[in-house]
Amino acid sequence: MAKSKPIQFELVLDNVPAQATARHQFRLDEHWIEYTLKRSPRRRSITFVIDEDGLRVGAPWHASLRRIESLLGRHARWITRKLGEWRARRPPPFTWHAGAAVMALGEPLTLALDPARSSTARDGNLLCIAANEAIDSGVLASQVTAWLRSTAQGWFEQRAAHYAPALGVPLPAIYLSNASSRWGSCHPAGRVRLSWRLIQMPPALIDYVVVHELAHLREANHSRDFWRWVARVLPDYEIRRRALRRDSHRYLLA
Repeated sequence: MAKSKPIQFELVLDNVPAQATARHQFRLDEHWIEYTLKRSPRRRSITFVIDEDGLRVGAPWHASLRRIESLLGRHARWITRKLGEWRARRPPPFTWHAGAAVMALGEPLTLALDPARSSTARDGNLLCIAANEAIDSGVLASQVTAWLRSTAQGWFEQRAAHYAPALGVPLPAIYLSNASSRWGSCHPAGRVRLSWRLIQMPPALIDYVVVHELAHLREANHSRDFWRWVARVLPDYEIRRRALRRDSHRYLLA
């Protein structure tokens, strides 16, 4: 039997939708370009952003798709140039093998095989895998991911315990998700879900996401009051927020 989906923090508890997100595509010269369209009744203008998620368009609730795509066409040269720059910045596809580097808390760890070990563990700037040279790349990926997930669970719980008193909220249960771009969500009942992939990023960026989700236990929206709570704990949250959007792809595994 299908389970009902929990209400996420993006929803405002009234009759007016807070925002709606959908994927679209439009024809630019001889190519089709996909983009994410996010509508909000609070937005007054149409904006374009290109980051690790590709092209994102923000628009007022009642802006027509025709008007949006007319503006996309008008700025086609800028969009093409920025998408090219974005693709050029992306790292090459990751391959799993001894000697490869994975990120943990923003630092590179070199994968080292050690058959004498009984479990995966960090040793300085090495991540020592309990395996020999015959290990399959899929098994290697599974072992490293399991270690990252375990590390993420402990780190996230510790950071939530650190920040919850500052926000005056009860310590929520922390669950891991497998999301690659939606870093967190908060259920009104007091459950916070965070992507395990965050553990690859620097602590300052992890803390921003943790505080963001905990603040939703006070304000289940993105109102001014919500951002005031975030700023009370992290006065430089805007810098961290921009860094997360700009640099997250530098830390993530393929």
